[in-house]
Amino acid sequence: MMSVSELLQTTKTTLFSFEILPPLRGRSISQIYDTIDTLMQFNPAFIEVTTHRSDFAYRETSSGVFMRVEERLRPGTVAVACAIKQRYGVPVVPHIICSGYTQQETEYELIDLSFFDIFDLLVLRGDKAKQDNRFIPKEGGLRFANELCEQINRFNDGHLLYGDQHNIITSRPFTYGVAGYPEKHEEAMSMQADIDALKRKVDAGAGYIVTQMFYDNRKYFDYCECLAKAGIHVPVVPGIKPLGTLNHLTMLPRTFHIDFPDTLVKQLQHCRTNDEVRRVGIEWGIQQCQELKAAGAPSLHFYTMNAASAIAEIMREVG
Repeated sequence: MMSVSELLQTTKTTLFSFEILPPLRGRSISQIYDTIDTLMQFNPAFIEVTTHRSDFAYRETSSGVFMRVEERLRPGTVAVACAIKQRYGVPVVPHIICSGYTQQETEYELIDLSFFDIFDLLVLRGDKAKQDNRFIPKEGGLRFANELCEQINRFNDGHLLYGDQHNIITSRPFTYGVAGYPEKHEEAMSMQADIDALKRKVDAGAGYIVTQMFYDNRKYFDYCECLAKAGIHVPVVPGIKPLGTLNHLTMLPRTFHIDFPDTLVKQLQHCRTNDEVRRVGIEWGIQQCQELKAAGAPSLHFYTMNAASAIAEIMREVG
């Protein structure tokens, strides 16, 4: 089977792909299936499954004392990836992150994935802990995504931690993509510093880049030009998130450090309800995707949280 990296590098048409989140702790996987069922009609080339770090919370004990505990809001990335692969037969791409993981825990995930014959990954540093003002790796963990790429490379070469050897991989090695930021990662000192960090990941072996969401295609096109000038020549997959609620108008720029283009802002300023935002979001998404497809984007990659029906409307128009 062709890897996602190979698929993106050889495709002659613009593919369709999307990202889903594992269900909240204690929730059923049925909502994930509902999202995928809605979007299967568009023949997704691959489906990404996010990974979330554990954070600390305070839980009251039976004695009334509050105890600090470590818990993960959305566990189950490996299990969800396996379930999707079995149910739909679509290539799945679980996220592998530095944040909140030790190298040994990462190694265990790689072993589990290899047993399920899942060898496509998206490699990320991940978010900082909520209580920290800067990224701090877990003790025994890694600071940067390029270091995580190198750990995966060593695993591919048969090396476990502490000098042990393995013969686990029998079909093909892990291949992986990484994240890119057309409007710069929030922690990067400059766009050039951000591109330099991305080049280290590509030089380590990343076969493609998936971008943070953006709403101004000019920023994506300019970003691709800057990457090419920096010697980065792997496919750059645009990340797309349809606007759907009034809350998105302030939450998305604040959380993801992105800007809305002036033309879109003028349309959104007239919105008074979620339905009005959703309609503007769909119409903007159609225009955005048509332009990206015409420019030869390798895939239209959607962030699906609470957006499956809007994505379906966009894709029916984009074709």
